[in-house]
Formats: sequence, C-alpha cells, structure tokens
Amino acid sequence: MNGTRMRVVVVGAGLAGLTAAVDLVNAGAVVTVLEARDRVGGRMHGIPVSSGISADGGAAYLGVRHTELLAQLREYGLGVASTEMAGDSTFLMAGQRTTTPGRVPPLGAVALGDLFDRLDEIVASVRTDAPWLSPDAERLDRISVAQWAADVIDHPDAQTFLPLFLGEMMAADPASISVLHMAFYLSSGGGIRYLNAFEGGAQQWRIDGGSHLLCEALADRLGDRVRLDRPVLAIEQDRDGVTVACGPDSEGISTTYRADRVVVAIPPLLAQQIEFRPGLPEPRATAATGRGCAVKVHLSYPSPIWRDSGLSGWSVSAQGPLLSTVDDSPPDESVGILTGFVTGAAASAFSAMSEAEQREAALAHTRRLFPQLPAPSQCTVTDWLSETYSKGCYAALFGPGDWLRLGPSLIEPHGRVHWAGTETSLEFFGLMEGAIRSGRRVAAEMIAAGISQTDSRKVVSR
Repeated sequence: MNGTRMRVVVVGAGLAGLTAAVDLVNAGAVVTVLEARDRVGGRMHGIPVSSGISADGGAAYLGVRHTELLAQLREYGLGVASTEMAGDSTFLMAGQRTTTPGRVPPLGAVALGDLFDRLDEIVASVRTDAPWLSPDAERLDRISVAQWAADVIDHPDAQTFLPLFLGEMMAADPASISVLHMAFYLSSGGGIRYLNAFEGGAQQWRIDGGSHLLCEALADRLGDRVRLDRPVLAIEQDRDGVTVACGPDSEGISTTYRADRVVVAIPPLLAQQIEFRPGLPEPRATAATGRGCAVKVHLSYPSPIWRDSGLSGWSVSAQGPLLSTVDDSPPDESVGILTGFVTGAAASAFSAMSEAEQREAALAHTRRLFPQLPAPSQCTVTDWLSETYSKGCYAALFGPGDWLRLGPSLIEPHGRVHWAGTETSLEFFGLMEGAIRSGRRVAAEMIAAGISQTDSRKVVSR
C-alpha cells in the first residue's frame, strides 16, 4: 500500500462483519461498515419480553468447543447462562401427550438407533475441509434428504423423527437440502451427538442477557464507522478501487462509498441480489439454495411456573407449529420464558399466516402441551423467513447441486471483493462460532493482501 492505509467497506453488521471490521481497524485499515437494517446483529436479535429483559430471537446457544466465541465474550465482559433444565420433558406424539424424565421422544429405540447409525455413516464419509471433494460427493449432492430417507428408512418412528431432528439442528425441511449438505453441516458443527447435546454439547449455554449484546459491544468499539440504514445495491470494481452503491435510506437518500477492498458478510441469498460489476464468475446462491426455515415464539410468564409442576419446559411435538420448546428463563427467574421453535416445513406454513393467526396457533399448541399453565403475559413471534435482510435463519440451506456448484468458490475472492459470513465457514457452518471464524479469516486474508505495514498502529484498543 506504499505507506497508505487500506480503505475497506464491510457489507453487513452481523457477527461476521463486525468481527472482521474490528480486526481490520486494529491492523490499521480505514473501515466503514454498511448495514441495511436500523440495528446491528443480523441473525442475532434481542426480543424484549419483560422490563429490561430480552430473549434471543435468533442465534442463542454455544458450547465449550466454540472457542472464538467464548474468547470474544471474555474480551467484552459478557457471561454465559447454563441451559441446564430440571424436571420432566413433555411430548405430543400422534395427538397423545406424555411426560417422561428423559429427553428422548417415546418412539422406538431400535428404529432411532438405526437412523442415527445411518446418519453417522454418511457424516463420517464427508470431508469438512472440502465437502465437494468427498467420496461419492456427486451422488450425495444430487439427492435430497427426503429422497434418501424414502429409500433407506422404513420404520414409521424414524420417519417421524428425522424431520424433527433436522428442524432442530438445521432449521431444514428434508426436501430442501441435499444429503451432502446435511452430512457436512452435522460434521462441521462437531458431530451429531455434540450438536444435539445440552450438557457438554453445542447447546450448553446461552449468552447471559442475549447474544445481541456481543454485536452491540463490537459495534460500540467501532463507533461511527458503522452506518445503519444503508442497503447495498451494487459493487463496482475498477483499476483503482471499488465503489459501493447504497439504495435509498429511510429518508430517500442514496449514498456511495469508495474503498480499496470490500468484505461482503451477508447471507448468500442477499449477496446474490447485489449487482456486481464485473459480474461474479460463480453465483453466491442458486435456485436450489433455500432460506433457513425457522420461526421463534417467545411466551412470557411471571416466573418459570412450569417448574412448580415438575416440568422442565422442554417439549417435542410430532406436528406443528411448535415442534419443540425450551426453558429460556434468566438465571434469577425474574421472568419465565418458554421459547418455541417452528422449523422446516412447519415454519413455511406458519410464516404464511397472519400475525393474529400465528399467535393463536402458538397459544393453542401451548395449551395442549402445558394445560396447567395460565395464558402467557406476552407472546412474540420472530419470523425469520419474512425478514428482508436475513432471508431465513439459522443459515442458508444448500439444496441439491449447491455444494458442487458453490463450494469451490465459497471463499475465493472476486478481485477486490472478499467473502465472510457463517455460510463461508467450513468450521461450525451456520453457528455463531462459524461467523466469528469467517470474520477472522477474511480479515487475515485482507491484511496479508495489502494493509500497510508502515501504518499498522492499533486504532481500537483490545
């Protein structure tokens, strides 16, 4: 850079973009973060459920293997809250409500064991460093999980459980993802048992106070480098740099920003909507790429009163809308929070309802699950499928053919344009940990590409 400081525009103020921005500023870059929403955080979003208390409307859980996330929490003085739950689980299967001390639904143990054996076999065959180069990758990426299940799963209990499992783990409908994507996702996240576990697993903790606090802390460190209400429409490269064009903000004003390099840290379906000049050699998403099918419902009570009946708040239902619920109450029990998950095909149907219909359907399901509970004081719905600047949650769903088409160019820079976001991480894809690792990767990539070594003083204190 001949002694000058690299100018970088970061598109997206989610966890990946903010992480990259802080690292780049610390390396001496002049950074501007452009965010289309009126808030930071992306798919990490705090939902007010009581006075001074928020629940996680999006990404929420973490475990001991999420080392980069834990390090950031320590750096910003944030803590974790245990997800440990005491009491019986509730199940609603074939219209029948049962409770049991365990968390395994009342389905055939042999059938579920056989299902997990088959899943383990496929997961073990996939290369997480390059899924598209896995043995039999072409066949595994060609067929959907629904097709695979129809061919290899005979027992009705296993057929019932698979979509519930994939909905909880991936927010996916088996018909919308390839077998290769399922196997990669489960392997990338640490394996089936780690991803599925609370104690000792990927769901061991929540960020105390809400995961959005981490993004707000990162944004506070960046200060006025973060510009909200800046939807990016076009990115044009020339011999001397890059021009980033933003569409009209809430006041109808369009803006442009000039930079040496750009980090695009938004979901693939959003990146695909940006006009790139010159055009991308490979797309960021295809017609097969789907939205993460997740809707979260938060039910608020004066306290976790289900515990008085010996219940944990954990439930699983074979039919929607609330395919599972979990106790997300704060450690001081100052309010009771039941979080319901609407995922997979049920999420698509739920998202098509009006707000009033969504609320009534969620409350009716809750009455069937927990008939001893009074009506909640508040019911909030966070519908990620309808979020313009997310296009789904937890992460994009790679459909048949996507990994072979998109995988090789997933992190390959397009000239001066670099890529971040949890969907670009081959480690912990779809998780907060994956987002942070992608931000760290892209910042290191750009630092190596040209930030001046003669002006690398740290602008942001660590």
